[in-house]
Amino acid sequence: MKGEQREEQGPGPEPAVPPQPTEEEEALIEFHRSYRELFQFFCNNTTIHGAIRLVCSQHNRMKTAFWAVLWLCAFCMMYWQFGQLFGEYFSYPVSLNINLNSDKLVFPAVTICNLNPYRDTQIKGELEELDRITEQTLYDLYKYNSSSTVGAHPRGRRGLGETWPHPLQRLAVPAPPSRARQARSAKSIVQDNNPQVDRKDWKIGFQLCNQNKSDCFYQTYSSGVDAVREWYRFHYINILARLRDTSPAPGEDMLDNFIFACRFNQASCSQANYSHFHHPMYGNCYTFNGKNSSNLWMSSMPGIKNGLSLTLRTEQNDFIPLLSTVTGARVMVHGQDEPAFMDDGGFNLRPGVETSISMRKEALDRLGGNYGDCTKNGSDVPVENLYLSKYTQQVCIRSCFQEHMIKQCGCAYIFYPLPKNAEFCDYRKHNSWGYCYYKLQDAFSSDRLGCFTKCRKPCSVTGYQLSAGYSRWPSVTSQDWVFRMLSQQNNYTINNKRNGVAKLNIFFKELKYKTNSESPSVTMVTLLSNLGSQWSLWFGSSVLSVVEMAELVFDLLVITVLMLLRRLRSRYWSPGRGGRGAREVASTPASSVPSHFCPHTTSPSSSPPGPATSPALTAPPPAYASLDPCPSPSSLAKLGASTRNLPWKPLATGNKTRAREHKGLHISYPAPGLATLLSSRHVSTSS
Repeated sequence: MKGEQREEQGPGPEPAVPPQPTEEEEALIEFHRSYRELFQFFCNNTTIHGAIRLVCSQHNRMKTAFWAVLWLCAFCMMYWQFGQLFGEYFSYPVSLNINLNSDKLVFPAVTICNLNPYRDTQIKGELEELDRITEQTLYDLYKYNSSSTVGAHPRGRRGLGETWPHPLQRLAVPAPPSRARQARSAKSIVQDNNPQVDRKDWKIGFQLCNQNKSDCFYQTYSSGVDAVREWYRFHYINILARLRDTSPAPGEDMLDNFIFACRFNQASCSQANYSHFHHPMYGNCYTFNGKNSSNLWMSSMPGIKNGLSLTLRTEQNDFIPLLSTVTGARVMVHGQDEPAFMDDGGFNLRPGVETSISMRKEALDRLGGNYGDCTKNGSDVPVENLYLSKYTQQVCIRSCFQEHMIKQCGCAYIFYPLPKNAEFCDYRKHNSWGYCYYKLQDAFSSDRLGCFTKCRKPCSVTGYQLSAGYSRWPSVTSQDWVFRMLSQQNNYTINNKRNGVAKLNIFFKELKYKTNSESPSVTMVTLLSNLGSQWSLWFGSSVLSVVEMAELVFDLLVITVLMLLRRLRSRYWSPGRGGRGAREVASTPASSVPSHFCPHTTSPSSSPPGPATSPALTAPPPAYASLDPCPSPSSLAKLGASTRNLPWKPLATGNKTRAREHKGLHISYPAPGLATLLSSRHVSTSS
């Protein structure tokens, strides 16, 4: 259509051919045409050592193979080292740093108990009844008559069992198979009130059953002393649970009844320096320099004179002999914001002895998060803190046990704090709490309750290392005047003077304290440094070399995508367009050929024999040897014959001028003229 319009308007200027880009011009976005070209460019220009040897030795296949294997081995070794470094980093190792500091230190809290549980007036009658039953039990089992109680209150085992539940019993131990004797039945042993005390094939215990008596077990002990103490303690707990108010009775918290003298840093103590509480098993307890103190004690000098010095009264007036079997006092050193767990960290003082305790402070700071399983303040621990103190692992463990005790047994253990809307265990209200408690204690010890798993260690811990020294106090030469002064000033009158007093000194051995802190062993900076060292070791390159590798990978991906798109285009798009173009050229009418193009007529002899029309036509190249606008028919015939032997085929692409390169030659031709020429040849031949 454009040719016809141009013919009507007359001859015009030839369409301008767009200039071809030269090799010196640089495109905005340019990619390599093949993988080989990309690889050669990378090896010639990269800063990675050894890569250029793959190109320089391309004429020597042995060297090329050697350097290729060496390069791949170095690459594999480097990334194996990378894997080791990343594995070490994500294992989150820690390093322990030990620092020695010296400064003024805050004196820790000191809790001391007199090991004498009080006899409250509300339960005094029940305690006396329990004492009589215990003495009667000792007589029945061991023929021990401690006083005239048994004779004054004769009572058989049957009467005791009806009055108090869970009586002590003598239980048989099955005889080993090697012995040729018959084991005695438990029933006959229980009914026997006159046992042979020198026999070793029986134990002492008491029976505990569940709510409906369907399951029972014996809490037994191989030692009769332990069995009697535990049985007495079990009934004592039930009696204490009946107290409406567990606060100490008036007069029980008088410091002068237990402590004769108190001095810190060569100054006398005051009432503002201590607080009092009562422990069910350890009696009256006093905490010096606790969190309730008005002014915390500071130690600016080490030594015994700059610490805490106490003179204690350890006489056992009105003791409960079946509950407390030791004499003296119990002491514990702890932090101001930590409760005093006398069972865990306490130690006993011996009467008639001066005990000197030297302390050394230690602090530990753990790393939390991925580096360790610790908690900062316990807010992320799924256990409610029942103590009015900061989080510690022992606080969490006891709170966890109390929580399970209330949930499974329906009551609270009296030695732990009482939660809201709960009450302490008493077999008059909860007749099977003992069965539940001992079962729960067994599960707790084996960590089936999960308390040790839930209660994580605190990240910051402050502790004190203690070392003790003992000496006789007062000495033989000074005991007379010491006891005379104590009797006149403190109303100290006792027959056995030495067993009634004790002395305690607690002080810092030195003001230097050790701080153990954890730090990450492999940080991000260390990881990058190690990665760079390995990269330099195996390839001798830098961070920019890594960018070059990334660029290589990106170019490979782009070339792959372009090749796939080219293949898809050639398969599904280009053949269709080429077929339609050929059909359009073949069906062009003769009248559309411009008259001015070539006025020469074509002889019939120049046309090859064959059919009048052909489905595909090949356009001959233009006559480069002639400057004439219209070559002669003979020259066209010669050029057409020579075109069949050429290894390339020119393309007709509409109105645009196309160029194709062959063996360094740039050949360009006007596409519309070739199409018109082919149409005229076709018309001449067919005619």
